[in-house]
Amino acid sequence: MKLYGFNNLTKALSFNIYDVCYAKTPREQRDYIDYIDEQYNSERLTNILLTLTNMIGAKVLNVSRQDYDPQGASVTILIAEQSMVPVAGETQVAHLDKSHVTVHTYPEYHPETFLATFRVDIDVATCGEITPLSTLDYLISSFDSDIITMDYRVRGFTRDLSGKKLFMDHKMTSIQDYISDEILHRYDTVDLNVYSANLFHTKMMIKEVDLQNYLFKTDLYELSPAVRLSIMENLRREMIEIFSGRNIY
Repeated sequence: MKLYGFNNLTKALSFNIYDVCYAKTPREQRDYIDYIDEQYNSERLTNILLTLTNMIGAKVLNVSRQDYDPQGASVTILIAEQSMVPVAGETQVAHLDKSHVTVHTYPEYHPETFLATFRVDIDVATCGEITPLSTLDYLISSFDSDIITMDYRVRGFTRDLSGKKLFMDHKMTSIQDYISDEILHRYDTVDLNVYSANLFHTKMMIKEVDLQNYLFKTDLYELSPAVRLSIMENLRREMIEIFSGRNIY
């Protein structure tokens, strides 16, 4: 596709994951916080975003990160399509050419059901030829995701050599087309797309729930069948409501 000047289209991907667990006793709650600090600290999140940046062929201009107490973190990376070297003698505080990648984490806790839900939000905004959809398999595999919601939008327009406006520079039907069959097989998946606005939405919920993976240093078989059933019901209700985006129970 021959363009006049350069590609002005902006592609924005919002990737949200929810990690749900069961933490009843004070010990389990402490273990949960330790788990969050280990799995979602700013250093690990930065490494994930740097890998993502490398995958889409962008250049890192600046990295800012912060850990929070008792848990949670934020990372922001400014990126450009090409390497940008400051002119000798100039002072620059920050330089954003076209794009950025950010991640934020949000812990939530429900004292009555003893459910802990941790949300990770990743936003990738690029301009030009860079398309962040190719990183979805990597992002999904990098986190222990029970529910995933994704939004992708192409905004603005660019022009070809004849001056004709182009509002899309790549074929797009569904976000699912950019996710491997192996991953899709593990989730129930729903699309909601507005093609006239180049707006695409996909949400996913894990199919099989292995209760042991949601307990902290507690053997599944130490719990009675009735307790196991109750925990499973609470976990499923939490996931269904997050997946549906409304209170159901």
